[in-house]
Amino acid sequence: RDHYAGRIARVSAYVKQLLFSNPQRRKILSEIVFFSISTQFEHFFTMLRLIGSETLNVARRSYASSAVPTTKMFVDGKFVESKTKDWIDLHDPATNEVVTRVPKCTQAEMQHAVESAKNAFKTWSQTSILTRQQIMFRLQHLIKSNMSELAKNITKEQGKTLVDAEGDVLRGLQVVEHCCSIPSLQLGETLPNVAKDMDTYSYTLPLGVTAGITPFNFPAMIPLWMFPVAITCGNTSIIKPSERDPGATMMLMEMLNEAGCPPGVVNVIHGAHDTVNFICDHPDIKAVSFVGSDQAGKYIYERAGRNGKRVQSNMGAKNHGVIMADANKENTLNQLAGAAFGAAGQRCMALSTAIFVGEAKNWIPDLVERAKKLKVNAGHVPGTDVGPVISPQSKERIHSLIQSGIDEGAKCSLDGRGIKVPNYEKGNFVGPTILTDVQAHMKCYKEEIFGPVLVCLNANTIDEAIEIINKNPYGNGTAIFTTNGATARKFVNQIDVGQVGVNVPIPVPLPMFSFTGTRGSFLGDQHFYGKQGVKFYTQTKTVTQLWRETDVSHTQAAVAMPTMN
Repeated sequence: RDHYAGRIARVSAYVKQLLFSNPQRRKILSEIVFFSISTQFEHFFTMLRLIGSETLNVARRSYASSAVPTTKMFVDGKFVESKTKDWIDLHDPATNEVVTRVPKCTQAEMQHAVESAKNAFKTWSQTSILTRQQIMFRLQHLIKSNMSELAKNITKEQGKTLVDAEGDVLRGLQVVEHCCSIPSLQLGETLPNVAKDMDTYSYTLPLGVTAGITPFNFPAMIPLWMFPVAITCGNTSIIKPSERDPGATMMLMEMLNEAGCPPGVVNVIHGAHDTVNFICDHPDIKAVSFVGSDQAGKYIYERAGRNGKRVQSNMGAKNHGVIMADANKENTLNQLAGAAFGAAGQRCMALSTAIFVGEAKNWIPDLVERAKKLKVNAGHVPGTDVGPVISPQSKERIHSLIQSGIDEGAKCSLDGRGIKVPNYEKGNFVGPTILTDVQAHMKCYKEEIFGPVLVCLNANTIDEAIEIINKNPYGNGTAIFTTNGATARKFVNQIDVGQVGVNVPIPVPLPMFSFTGTRGSFLGDQHFYGKQGVKFYTQTKTVTQLWRETDVSHTQAAVAMPTMN
């Protein structure tokens, strides 16, 4: 039995590898012949069923038959090969080997995806809210059951550690779970007898076709911020995942199919600038959600808004952590190191700036020692704390910003630029880096580095620290570490930042709230997920109706402004 199982496993592995060259076909064929002449029929048919299952999985995932697999579109509930001639190579950040090729979809392909979503909206918007809720229940179960597989894909394409990748999936899963309460979230309002025999009620309706443009740093979480909320509210959705790591989104589409979501309700297109422009300009797309860089976010907000679309745009950040001398030292330094260097600093809520107040600056050497102990390696290697950054270009930019800080007078207390990772010499690795004696005018402070770099400033008082933060243009998140309640309360009340943590380094709200970045970190009127997310994806219709109980056959036309008395 073990011998047969081994043979079956090898056949399964051959198919999974997707190497459909002639030698590979002959190898699979030889296995079939071996089974047909030397085993019982039940073993032979077990093998055939397994081959069929694996082949079906290949078809469903829609990888191409070339040596380097391609990522496909997802339209009308099917994975579809793009006919484009323009492709983007996707590299494993740990090795820089090509993992897959991502298409720049043609205008016709993108138009077809929108038409599909538009047609699906006609029936989906009339589907009962309980049916939409049931699909979310099933999707929640499927994501939870496949969390490790999603995490492996994220690590392969994006580079973050497996543990961090599972966290990526979990935070998105929590939004799906919150969407399961959509019957309560989408309730309208009613007021009877606003006037004699007159009632008024309002209810929330979907917008139509919506779109989401997602970043590379959270391949699962950010798409799950978008399409589950959109479709449970009755919309249909077009998702453009990052061309750097679309695999998690494609896996989620497979799960969405399995959950019973009708074809066309969510479609996935790929590309870069032309795809973004298409989304911003298409008249049938009513709302656009975006998470990413400042430059792209401002561009999308302006272009889509000019075309009459709703837009929510989460952009850059410079999140400050204020360390008071009365804080719990050990806990604070551990949290600071984790929040600054986790995910290689590629989080929009990374705690990339520390302000040490008063004597707390004496803790910096201990922080450096903690950072030195963090293990830098490929994300799939057990025990890794810091994986690679997304690309060689990102690595080069991080190096440049570190050097700019040194050139402007900052001290490099820990330099991670020269790190070498055995067996991954071609990877995009930057070790934990700490710049101290940083001033607010320096480039390394003013720009979002988006890497494992912590810039440290000093302040004499809490008031000075608050002033530094409030002068910074960003308003995504901030945190204070203290054991003094009065200090914490003062900070919370006076700080001009949308999300504040008290002894919590990364204060990302759970989905029963909303992600509420402000100032230079957000453009739009309604934030992501929570109650504000539902408002973003819906519109209100208000009905005022009059059913008089008395005889109205002899009334005269009224031309005055109705006062409803």
